[in-house]
Amino acid sequence: MTAPQERDAAVLFKGNPATLLGPELNVGDKAPDFQVVDNGLQPVTLATDAGKVRLITVVPSLDTPVCDTMTRQFNQQAAELPDSVAVYTISVDLPFAQKRWCGNAGIDKVKTLSDYQERDFGLNYGLLLKNLKLLARAVFVIDANDTIAYMELVPEVTAEPNYDAALAAVKALL
Repeated sequence: MTAPQERDAAVLFKGNPATLLGPELNVGDKAPDFQVVDNGLQPVTLATDAGKVRLITVVPSLDTPVCDTMTRQFNQQAAELPDSVAVYTISVDLPFAQKRWCGNAGIDKVKTLSDYQERDFGLNYGLLLKNLKLLARAVFVIDANDTIAYMELVPEVTAEPNYDAALAAVKALL
């Protein structure tokens, strides 16, 4: 097995440069496959919602203030979207913790997924923080043909993404 690509100082974490593992993706690229698990420990891959637009938000941990705010915001926005859009939030939190957090936060439109097992999503999407083994904050919109239509790698992991731009990218595909 080859070592993953390292991208030094690709993002900041609390003001300090952080190395990301995995490729640098761009709009127009074919979305890489991945395998994560849902709150019932069932596998979820890119093909799970094939044919749908996928809004994938990526956070380090739901138990932190910015990740909490971000997921709640996308949950509110997801309520306005049709069933032809799947909305995921991916972190390395354990599925049990994600389920508890969603219940406490009233999250019912966003499906939380865990990359705790193999860090497959993080490595395939170039978002695994090398030293912390957490995921960098990012947002992807993947069209029904599995092409990346929008992406934002948030430069400072502790900052929020551009919610409006992500939602506009989803709506442009409907």
